[in-house]
Amino acid sequence: MTSFDTETLRQDFFTLFGLPRQQGLDADRLELLYRDIQAKVHPDKHAHLSDGEKRLAMQWATHVNEAYQTLKDPLKRARYLLKLADHDVQLETNTAMPAEFLMEQMELREAVAEAKEAGDAETLDRLHRRLKKDGRSEFGLLQQALDDKALERAGELVRQLMFQEKLIQEVDDALELIER
Repeated sequence: MTSFDTETLRQDFFTLFGLPRQQGLDADRLELLYRDIQAKVHPDKHAHLSDGEKRLAMQWATHVNEAYQTLKDPLKRARYLLKLADHDVQLETNTAMPAEFLMEQMELREAVAEAKEAGDAETLDRLHRRLKKDGRSEFGLLQQALDDKALERAGELVRQLMFQEKLIQEVDDALELIER
């Protein structure tokens, strides 16, 4: 790994870490693999090399960091798996979602706005827990869709989860404002 060959640098993120291409990953193992590889490629460890080799060490460190950030986040990992399968998630062009999902999201957004306006941290906290629980369930469905190679369904779930994560962030922001 410290030879910094550019061919290995082009490997997909799963191959880089020696992991199977799948949604379900052992986060602790990924962390250990990341630390091991990062310790080998960190630019500070290669300060004595030529300028070209230092640049390559920096590219490696950047690539390893990007790979780790992608694989440790379940939603980014799913999007990456879909990309590897040449499946376009159509984030910008496909906004179609089930009507029931959209209605629920609108109701949740209204509840968040009302709780934020009222300074109701308890309701926001309850909504946060509910959204996290719903998200865990959705991620389970996403993993199953990816395992089954149901790429259209996986893409739909990715779009929905991105929507839900944005709402969770709004709840987090509202809680932060209230707790100041």
